[in-house]
Amino acid sequence: MSGLFPLSPWAVMPIAVVVALLIDRWWGEPPPRWHPVVWMGQGLDAMGRRMAPAMGEPAPAAARLFVAGALGWITGAALVVLIAFAATWAVGQGPVWLQALALGLLLKPLLAWRMLRDEVRAVEMALGESLAAGRERLSWLVSRDVAALEAAQVRESAIESLAENLNDSVVAPLFWFAVAGLPGAALYRFANTADAMWGYRGERGGRDWTWAGKWAARADDVLSWLPARITAALLGLLGSARGLSTLPAQARRTPSPNSGWPMAAMALALDVRLGKPGVYEFHGAGRSPQAADTAQALQLAGRVVALLATTALLWAALIWSFTR
Repeated sequence: MSGLFPLSPWAVMPIAVVVALLIDRWWGEPPPRWHPVVWMGQGLDAMGRRMAPAMGEPAPAAARLFVAGALGWITGAALVVLIAFAATWAVGQGPVWLQALALGLLLKPLLAWRMLRDEVRAVEMALGESLAAGRERLSWLVSRDVAALEAAQVRESAIESLAENLNDSVVAPLFWFAVAGLPGAALYRFANTADAMWGYRGERGGRDWTWAGKWAARADDVLSWLPARITAALLGLLGSARGLSTLPAQARRTPSPNSGWPMAAMALALDVRLGKPGVYEFHGAGRSPQAADTAQALQLAGRVVALLATTALLWAALIWSFTR
């Protein structure tokens, strides 16, 4: 078979998923200087400084800012996809075992389960020391203002971030890898990073992103739509599955069309109340989360990751059984 994967792409891709998850488990993130998502962020930051107007300065027309943001996003996305295609082609020239190892190594930086798990654990450990320490550690994980959060709200924010980023950092990259290979996973991570840096309805970093970041925000919404609902379904099915009939209504309570799905599913699975004061609330009848709920949330998210790895292994075994 010729093409990007001369010897059975269907066997190589699931093995690459397992390799990527094992690398993530054993070694975690690569150093920043070798991390492609860090490179994406640096490129987006450089483009953003030239694109979004500084607060208080005269701004171009909204249409012009929107077009500039769209063109900047499309240019960056095209470059990322082109590089991923070139890497896939280069990997595809070797034997199957080397293809799987190399593709898994390239896929790993596009997902991040260990880092997410460790950061959520660190928030809970810091909260056990003091409220101030918990707030400080949470600020590493979320972009919201943490200065006035009570202990329960710190814990809620950490659990919400775990649920949302389980989609953004694990499920969605693997979904797009399954759909479109390494270019698909790379495109998703670029879109998600662009949304995190540009997708604001107002000020961030001293610049106005109301129009310049609108394309980035909508692109991430589109690419995250189905993975977010898959993540919610997995959390619900692997959790207690209580109240799943209310999940769609709960999920629509956030301004985002996607982030509410995994967060609401986590709240229902743990039977806890989660929310952002004055913005949204999930499962208001639930109890205030305790330290044991953070541990349970981590276990549930870990079961989702384990299911994805097991599915990839079974996929590879099935392909092997039909091709040997």
